[in-house]
Amino acid sequence: MNTQPVIQCENITHYYGNRLIYRDLNFEVQRGKILGLLGKNGTGKTTIINILNGFLKPRSGTCKLFGEKMDSISPKTRNRVGILLEGHVQHSYFNVEQIEKYYAGFFPQWDKNAYYNLIDKLHVTRKQKINTMSCGQRSQVALGLLFAQHPDILILDDFSMGLDPGYRRLFVEKIKEFAANDNKTVFLTSHIIQDMERLIDDCIILDYGKILLHEKTQHILNTFKRFTFKTNATNIPNSNILHNTEKLGDRWETYSFENINTVRDNFSKHNINVDNITEEKLSLEDAFIGLTGKY
Repeated sequence: MNTQPVIQCENITHYYGNRLIYRDLNFEVQRGKILGLLGKNGTGKTTIINILNGFLKPRSGTCKLFGEKMDSISPKTRNRVGILLEGHVQHSYFNVEQIEKYYAGFFPQWDKNAYYNLIDKLHVTRKQKINTMSCGQRSQVALGLLFAQHPDILILDDFSMGLDPGYRRLFVEKIKEFAANDNKTVFLTSHIIQDMERLIDDCIILDYGKILLHEKTQHILNTFKRFTFKTNATNIPNSNILHNTEKLGDRWETYSFENINTVRDNFSKHNINVDNITEEKLSLEDAFIGLTGKY
């Protein structure tokens, strides 16, 4: 069994001008995983996708797909990759049938049924031009074209951009179906974290210049909590187990992967009484804010 990671990013350092985007960024994506890349605006989510696909050369470091460096990837390996950049569809002057026939000539494993199975859910005719469709419909056309390629990995940048709740739900369901077949891999970004929570196995959270966290999504949901308390203390000392502690009105809140007893003991060491402390389970969006801060 081949255990080589599908994606390998090693010591990626990149700048835009003098502004650091990452320094020594390292991560892997294993075959059969759906991995979500989360980060605030400007943390470099689209940048790493462009580097990974060979569209952008980093200042230093290497990205590989299926063991091949992206600056020298073979056509055979390129055909194993399906890419969707912010819902973009090229050749939007084609109609539904024309664009399918056009793309079919480039991919030896093309499956038109995979394309039309999705298209038939969109309430469009097969003669309708892509440029007359809504943003959500165009994104679904793009996804259908990717499914027809039978790629081994889907790379989707901001896949839910411009989609209404119904189309977002359809998108998520179809991606989950894709990944469940033949041990496929998905690497994606989205600003709609609620969608990611229903979809991704693993989660990378980018901070400015670095990876803040790379963990299984379920582990984050099961162990990362928000703690709320009142105290007479006017200042909470920094701690390596607490994240983004702040005062909100007459109470404080903080976030931690530790349990409530460990958090309470941490305060006791600083002679801070938090007997009224409570804990709360979080959604992935709340956990993201707890780790990265609100601003």
